Amino acid sequence: MQQIKVVVTGPFGAGKTQFIRTISEIDVVTTERRISVREQREIKEETTVAMDFGRITISEDLVLELYGTPGQRRFDFMFDVLSKGMWGFVVLVDSANPGSFEDARDLLKLFDDLAPVPRVVAANKQDIEGAASQDELRQALGLAPSVKILPCIATNEGSVRSVLLGLLSSMLEGDKVS
Repeated sequence: MQQIKVVVTGPFGAGKTQFIRTISEIDVVTTERRISVREQREIKEETTVAMDFGRITISEDLVLELYGTPGQRRFDFMFDVLSKGMWGFVVLVDSANPGSFEDARDLLKLFDDLAPVPRVVAANKQDIEGAASQDELRQALGLAPSVKILPCIATNEGSVRSVLLGLLSSMLEGDKVS
């Protein structure tokens, strides 16, 4: 059985932990702690401080191991650790929060620099009125047409599965960083 390491990254509050929880066939290993910054605590009570880990069996001989990064920049020392050995990565973007797009753009560049592996952008919260379209996200993130932007709802198993299959397709096609 082949195990493939996939990193799920994105800005604070983008939905990374939920994305992994929605699809994982095992209990997700999380390192969530109560948020100490009051402004961030107004958004959510807990945040990932090291990583999340889940897994999903794609076929009898292929398993994706999902490693979620922290969203707060003070924990970004984990990015280098988690990127080691990754075969691809997902950048989860809260498409209803334009204030997070710059962080998403920075994370794309950072992970591209860490490892030239296939990646996709998952446009989370596409079920929210006013969410940015894929074209708007492409422009805001400064992405080439070759970068896949996939609609996502991190609480919907089928949606999360589609994102992961889109990344897997990029891996099989041998997509490189452009």
